[in-house]
Amino acid sequence: MLINANFSSRAALAVEDQQWVNSPQSGVERIMLDRVGEEKARATSLVRYAPNSYFPHHLHPGGEEILVLSGTFSADDKHYPAGWYLRNPPSSGHTPYSDEGAVIFVKLRQMPSNEDRYVAIDTHDDANWTRQGNRDVCALFSDDGEQVSLQRLTAGDVLCDEDIINGVGAGGVELLVVEGSLVDGDKVYQRDSWIRLPVGEQSQIKAGLEGATVYIKTGHLIQVIGL
Repeated sequence: MLINANFSSRAALAVEDQQWVNSPQSGVERIMLDRVGEEKARATSLVRYAPNSYFPHHLHPGGEEILVLSGTFSADDKHYPAGWYLRNPPSSGHTPYSDEGAVIFVKLRQMPSNEDRYVAIDTHDDANWTRQGNRDVCALFSDDGEQVSLQRLTAGDVLCDEDIINGVGAGGVELLVVEGSLVDGDKVYQRDSWIRLPVGEQSQIKAGLEGATVYIKTGHLIQVIGL
């Protein structure tokens, strides 16, 4: 299965164009944003857990990255309300579930085999935010291959400033609207919309009238061109 699998091309999915489809596990649905492979795939998805739903225990070849968007996501008796960012490295495993229901943004099989850091960050904790230039930034992860953060933009703030442009040139940019909206020309991307800009593309995407909080990953797409 190939969905937005040409990583040298721009891809986007606005929330109004998204469709939930059933996963193999009862009570769990997903929106496939990009995918290379069948059920065991390199994949980026939105995943929705109905109340009292779960996935059986499984391992994470290639790792797993999660941002909890709503509800409470749980795994192995640890509970992560909306706003938690998680990284489970390759060879890790867990039994995920949700008692109240949850929506998560999840990326599977996208880590190098030597990554070994577990990460769990509460992005609703003000102590995890710093002021960088004209915006607030919550740093989530950084290594030689990628940089991940949440950034708060004020109304009209252009997303692709010099730092982000350098990120694009170095390996592409991936965006998820967590709050507010982004505007790209005459297209408005509301909360839960997803955008992927390929290596070398520069953009004048900006925050909408209410501002925006955006998940931003840079540097990683150079590694997957040609898949």
